[in-house]
Amino acid sequence: HAASPLPLQKWALLALSSCSSLCCLCCLLGLLVAVGLTLGTQGRVLLGPCSAGSAAPAPASRECPFDPTRVYVSAPGAGDGDVP
Repeated sequence: HAASPLPLQKWALLALSSCSSLCCLCCLLGLLVAVGLTLGTQGRVLLGPCSAGSAAPAPASRECPFDPTRVYVSAPGAGDGDVP
């Protein structure tokens, strides 16, 4: 039968998987908080710093990661996989 992994490898695997699980739980908690805040305020918290009057000259600022004055439109048929 196959030899079992070294005890050091078992502990390393346990440590890495524990760190990965902790990171996953933190991300999930952050996502739940973000969704809760968004639903609780009907999105006003997300769009508050992005009003057209307070938009910085550079559209992508730390407070407003997108340009609220820009209209984002996809070309007809974009994403269909048909490349001319």
